[in-house]
Amino acid sequence: MSNSNFVDLSSDDDETGVSNSVSPTPISRQFWKAGNYKSAQSQGRKAGNKNQQNHMRIHPMFLHSNATSHKWAFGGIAELLDNAVDEIQNGATYVSIDKSSTPWDGKPALLIQDGNGFKTSSMRLGADVMVFSRHRSLTQSVGLLSYTFLSRMGYDEILVPMVDYEFNISSRTYQPLLQHGKQQFSSNLTMMLQWSPYSTEEELLKQFDDIGPHGTKIVIYSLWLNDDGDMELDFNSDPKDICINGGKTSQKSKPIFYHHVANQFQFSLRVYASILYWRLPKYFKIILRGRVVEHYNIALDLKFHEIIKYRPQTYGNMKSELTTDIGFLKEAPHVNIHGFCIYHRNRLILPFCRALKTMTNSTGQGVVGVLEANHIQPTHNKQDFEKTPLFQKLEDRLRQMTLEYWHLHCELIGYPKLKTNHRIELDHQESPSSRTRNCLYQPESLDHGSQNESSGASLNAVGFFEDSEVTTLEVSSGGLGKSTDIHKVRNQEGLIVKRKDLDSPVSLQHAKRHIQHYTEQPDSTVVSEKIKLMQTNKRLRSQLSEKEKTVEELNLKAQQLRSEQESLRLEFTQMLLEAKLLEGNSIDFF
Repeated sequence: MSNSNFVDLSSDDDETGVSNSVSPTPISRQFWKAGNYKSAQSQGRKAGNKNQQNHMRIHPMFLHSNATSHKWAFGGIAELLDNAVDEIQNGATYVSIDKSSTPWDGKPALLIQDGNGFKTSSMRLGADVMVFSRHRSLTQSVGLLSYTFLSRMGYDEILVPMVDYEFNISSRTYQPLLQHGKQQFSSNLTMMLQWSPYSTEEELLKQFDDIGPHGTKIVIYSLWLNDDGDMELDFNSDPKDICINGGKTSQKSKPIFYHHVANQFQFSLRVYASILYWRLPKYFKIILRGRVVEHYNIALDLKFHEIIKYRPQTYGNMKSELTTDIGFLKEAPHVNIHGFCIYHRNRLILPFCRALKTMTNSTGQGVVGVLEANHIQPTHNKQDFEKTPLFQKLEDRLRQMTLEYWHLHCELIGYPKLKTNHRIELDHQESPSSRTRNCLYQPESLDHGSQNESSGASLNAVGFFEDSEVTTLEVSSGGLGKSTDIHKVRNQEGLIVKRKDLDSPVSLQHAKRHIQHYTEQPDSTVVSEKIKLMQTNKRLRSQLSEKEKTVEELNLKAQQLRSEQESLRLEFTQMLLEAKLLEGNSIDFF
């Protein structure tokens, strides 16, 4: 923690800064009801701050209102994990999440070690948080961000009591760092001991014992309750996990779905953390309740895996290329799961986002994709994307991609190809990456004016023909200004075309070239060869991915070694300084 963040809690009316005037009404223990904040005496208690320059006043209600952006508790934990992952470039090798308990009443607390200081997202998990930070064994700081303290005291601005300590080489102990005077240090320490779980300074400083020479520990206590009065975070159901209380669904009816990651991530922190990041270096570990979280890349667990690339139009920038891994879940067709895991700059934003809002005749069932969409912006809480035209275009492309993949490969998992009474896509504006087979292209001039009403054909809003037994299209016959009716009749064996009032055979041939459908039954040899090619492709892509990961890990390792080298240099300088002081010799710095 920086000393510049030190907040003076001394009051003009009270030299100690500690007031006995406490609001008799405690805040609600349920998060969504804790926003009813009242300042003391309807005026608001003001904190004394001798230096009013550059002093920004933020009301404590901001802590609660800002935390409400996280609709579930795991959103707040994910933001704290993001801070730790961001420190990989500075040599971080792990982040630990565990259960702790408060000394005063033994109630559960959430412990996150090697995070990165205060985050308002911690207010989504509990009303109060303490941060212990040590910097290269030279200084250490303790800070308290307490919604309970602020509301009970009735302050009208956010105050954070902080105390700093500096390592004394002679005594080899940490001594108070009195940058703002002894009185202010004493005032902040007294306030901290009154409202924190630790009643003595010795007990407070003992929390540094397991931090090491450099690191941070975050203790979140006064954890929120849900609407049923139970604690939101469940530490008891699984000693190796932290769960959302009451979030589990019944596993009796559909055990395959219950145990799948697409369901488990909603209430299991271990599962959610395993897919939260697309790539992580092997040496960096997320440790949950003493056990390492195994990273899970969904794309490597798909069958009949394909890679689809296209370039989204980002307001004139055509350089960005989006790569999407798509395939069937290994449990398909026995599990009704569909959607895309969409990442942004390595961070999962939308898990299993459905591209098909409704699935008729099992269309799209089991189709799952993974992509990193860096050209669109996530919301503040990183749980969704901003609903911009770019995001809407991405949704449309993923919907199209799902249908294309399903129509081409559904028979590989036991579903029949589409019959003639299914819809056929009219897509005359295909993107460069879209497949050019198994789709119906519209000729250059298509006139719907005299369509046969008895055919039952209709063109819906997304550009599909819904066929009954007979579909009639009218195709312009070149420059003759006349039309040709093409009737498509029950075609189990193939497309049967009947000409009526045809003036030129050129138009019919033109139409035939553009009309195809999905009823052709694939030869078993073709299907077998197709499966082999897809498996080979998946293997090669996996090897390439592993090599790219190795390169990335080596680069990060080199950066980590440089950071360690700098740390050792500083440590050596400190030891040299200590040796020179003990010897009473002059000190030469280099």
